[in-house]
Amino acid sequence: MNLINAFRDKKLVEQLVTRIHNITKQNIRIMEVCGGHTMAIRRYGIHTLLPTQIELLSGPGCPVCVTGQYYIDKAIAYARQPDVILTTYGDLLRVPGSYSSLDHEKAKGADVRLVYSTSEVLEIARKNPERKIIFAAIGFETTIPGTAIAVLNAQKEKINNFFIISAHKVMPPAMSALLEEGIPIDGYIGPGHVCTVAGSKLFKPLTEEFKVPVVISGFEPVDLLQSVLLLTEHIQKKDYGVFIQYKRLVTEEGNLKAQKIIEEVFEPCEQNWRGIGTIPDSGLKLRSKYAKFDADIVLPVEVETGTEPKGCICGQVLKGLKKPTNCALFGKTCTPVHPVGACMVSSEGSCNAYFQYQTELD
Repeated sequence: MNLINAFRDKKLVEQLVTRIHNITKQNIRIMEVCGGHTMAIRRYGIHTLLPTQIELLSGPGCPVCVTGQYYIDKAIAYARQPDVILTTYGDLLRVPGSYSSLDHEKAKGADVRLVYSTSEVLEIARKNPERKIIFAAIGFETTIPGTAIAVLNAQKEKINNFFIISAHKVMPPAMSALLEEGIPIDGYIGPGHVCTVAGSKLFKPLTEEFKVPVVISGFEPVDLLQSVLLLTEHIQKKDYGVFIQYKRLVTEEGNLKAQKIIEEVFEPCEQNWRGIGTIPDSGLKLRSKYAKFDADIVLPVEVETGTEPKGCICGQVLKGLKKPTNCALFGKTCTPVHPVGACMVSSEGSCNAYFQYQTELD
């Protein structure tokens, strides 16, 4: 408890805010690429403490939000199969597809189950050998090891009714895509949880190619303000590299054991990102030796898909081009209770964060 209090210390926060104001000499656009950071920034009002020259942008850091609509439609198509139990993590249930959602399918009788770990999915598979158990696998490096371990355990135990549909993604290609598009981003607040697994080295090629600094940050007020301070200093000095603020958990190398497991089970592939499009080598698919667990290969299904919801600007929000409050649907047609777009559904979505923690600056 004392450690948490130290990272919320009022005097230290005031000192950091003063330092940021004193050193800021130019307009700076900083993007966070972690949904946890987006929520923390809004919850603690970090954006309200900064000088007007510093603009914080919410990027494609929410795994639910960046999952493409076609994938949601595909999960729904599987859920409609009578011999299938569709399992997934919580927020994905409510993301609207083209014509339905997993939540709606569950209400209509589909066997859709919320899980908190892949070990639960394997247990469901063991208890229902006559059913096909499909896991909708989404997320970045924080959740990829869990999927990989489930595949290895299924292989070891010869669990033949377990399958995944992978929408696992890696962050650097999407960050590069935004810069290649010409979106003005001077620096990135890097994802702390992702880097506990992948290590800060994950972002080194990006900083070298695009000459932007990345600071890996924790999630408390002091963490975030220290990260903004570091980024401001490095941007103004044109000192580009990867820097670790979240040193109590993140190292340059990361979790080598977890990385080895991911490398064993998955290989890079192109992946669709909501609002950004298909990005080469930004996703992960099962290697050929584990193809028997790939639902797309073993259990292909016809997918009924359509267009994005009319008026929803989720894609532009994820790219940092618009803010949630720029959307005509925000807080009216689109709310957390009745979401139109994925960014309002997820507990880490920018629209959800803006809705919960609205300020006069919005």
